[in-house]
Amino acid sequence: MTTVATASRREPLSRERVLREAIRLADDGGIDALTMRRLAQQLGVEPMSIYYHVRGKDAVVTGALDLVFEDVARHAAAATTPPPSSWREHLRARILAAREVLLQHPWAPRALESRGTMTPAFAGWVDTNVGVMRSGGLSWDLIHHAMHTLGSRQFGFSQELILDDPQGADGEPDATAAAELGGLMPNVQAMLQDVVHDDEVGTLGWCDDRTEFEFALDILLEGLERRAG
Repeated sequence: MTTVATASRREPLSRERVLREAIRLADDGGIDALTMRRLAQQLGVEPMSIYYHVRGKDAVVTGALDLVFEDVARHAAAATTPPPSSWREHLRARILAAREVLLQHPWAPRALESRGTMTPAFAGWVDTNVGVMRSGGLSWDLIHHAMHTLGSRQFGFSQELILDDPQGADGEPDATAAAELGGLMPNVQAMLQDVVHDDEVGTLGWCDDRTEFEFALDILLEGLERRAG
């Protein structure tokens, strides 16, 4: 019987193969689950063999992020072929395409924020977004403001409100703590009773993340379009 490790050894080890396996490990268990030893086990090789292609975990995570944004770029290219009629719709489609890819890699936003590494694919993503806005006649000054205003949203994710019910030691909602919190936040409680809706992709829990992501993105793009005019 051929084992996974035996089958893996028959495939030549390459940098991309190492990084793709690293992405799979991080997707399954988060960035903390990605270790050089576990990566070697999954590939069916000795840990030192990996160092020939990628020098350490930091380089693995950076390389994995680069591959993720290569995937983002391909997905965005497919979503904007043929190109939308306006820069606003073009940029919107690119950003939503990035979000679809990053939802498959929940570790990537935290890795991007903590590392601040400008990989080739990530740099290309940013530069193309700038080019899309420039093609719509936006001034360099307005584009500069836009990059700050869009923040992480231009990369396909955003920091969201944390308004979930407090959890107890068992991970279940703590009714007592929730009641106390509700007493401190009566307006928030009233809002949630009126507008809470299902989160189809499970990223927020108390509302539809896609709806809120697109709502904020559209407000930003509409404002930029008015400023450009």
